[in-house]
This record gives sequence, structure tokens and C-alpha cells, in this order.
Amino acid sequence: MSRTRICTATADDVTIRGKSLPKELLGKVTFTELAWFQALGAMPSPDQTAVLDACLCALMEHGLTPTVQAARLTLGGAPESLQGAVAAGLLGVGATFAGSMEACGVLLSAIVLGDDPDEIVRARPRVPGFGHPIHRKADPRATRLFAIARERKVAGANVAALERLSEAVDRARGAHIPVNATGAFAAVLLDAGAPAGILRGFALVARCAGLVGHLWEEQEESASRDLAVAGEKAVPYEP
Repeated sequence: MSRTRICTATADDVTIRGKSLPKELLGKVTFTELAWFQALGAMPSPDQTAVLDACLCALMEHGLTPTVQAARLTLGGAPESLQGAVAAGLLGVGATFAGSMEACGVLLSAIVLGDDPDEIVRARPRVPGFGHPIHRKADPRATRLFAIARERKVAGANVAALERLSEAVDRARGAHIPVNATGAFAAVLLDAGAPAGILRGFALVARCAGLVGHLWEEQEESASRDLAVAGEKAVPYEP
């Protein structure tokens, strides 16, 4: 028989992982703590909470990214569907934009278990977690995430594996390719105890919050029509 260990509700209570939401959690834990607890089944330590909170903040916002444009354009066409616009934006969180931490995490776990970083790089035209079209020398979000992980004494085998992978990437490309925010996100959360399979899920939580802010701005001061016009100008029709 199927079952769930996450949550149940009665007429006078809501229970999450064995704890009463109104009596034991509300007003006593933060959203970040509850996100970890609800998903993974154990209340995070202060250090785990600090690292997850920093990761959520790091990926919440990065301007008019493709995911934000998708959300704004969807709201422009269906202004009654805030949830549809958020969903449209979240659908674009993947291997290219904002979601490569999952694939990077798999590589880091393999390196920790003994795989050769140079062989990993040679087998791939692109290595997830590296490079950025704007932050070409260093991604300031990644730099700060590493600093927080070290301050909290969370940085460990996966951060070390990412450093080895970074050296292999630079050797193979003949130039410095910076670790981006998703690469740092993967390494520090793995060292904090999160499994690789949930990393993109936490990224979605972060990006959802950012999309809500953009969609409120879209309702107040619409940019969707300008985005659509700019797209038509940027991609001319050729018969």
C-alpha cells in the first residue's frame, strides 16, 4: 500500500513530519528551515539553514532572464492567470538556465567517489556549473556562497571536488572558465547534506519567489509588449 510520511490534516490540526504545524512550527521555524524539514525529514542545523538560505537568495533574481521573460509574456497574454505565468517561468529552469546544479551535483558525487575530473571534462563539450555570459571572470554569487560555506564549516568533499573539476575545465579549455552560481549551489548544498536529486527543486523554490516579484511589477508597469516587439525586431522574417 502506498503511503506518505510528509503531511496529514485533521479538522483541528496539520501535521508535518510528525510535528504540529500551528503548535510546533509556526512562529518557531523559518521558511528555509521548514523547506528543508518538509522535504528531507530532519530539522536542519543552523549551519545547514544558513547555507540553504544563502543558496535560495543567490538564485532568486538575475534580471530579465529567459525564465522571467517567459513569465511576463505569459501574464501579458493571460493577465488573470498569475499561477500560469509563474509556471511558464519555472518550466524554463533547466540544463541551460538556472537548473544545471543537478547535473553538476551528479558529477561532483562521482569525483568524490573517485572519478577523474579530466576524464569527465574530456567527455563533455560543456560542463554543468561553469561559465556565464555576464560574469566572465568570476560569478560573485558563487564566490559568496563558497565564503558562507567555509564560514559555517560546511564546505567539504564536494567543494573540494568542484575545485578539482574547475582546474580540469581550465586545463581542457586553455583559459579560465569560472564556476557559476549553480555550480557553487550544488557543491555547498551537497556538503550541507542535501541529495543531488533535490537540488533543482530548491532552485525552483528560489526562482518562484523572484518570478512573483516580476509579475507584480508586470501588473503595475507592463513590459511584456515591449519584450514581444523587441523579439520581433531581433528575429526578422525571411521569406
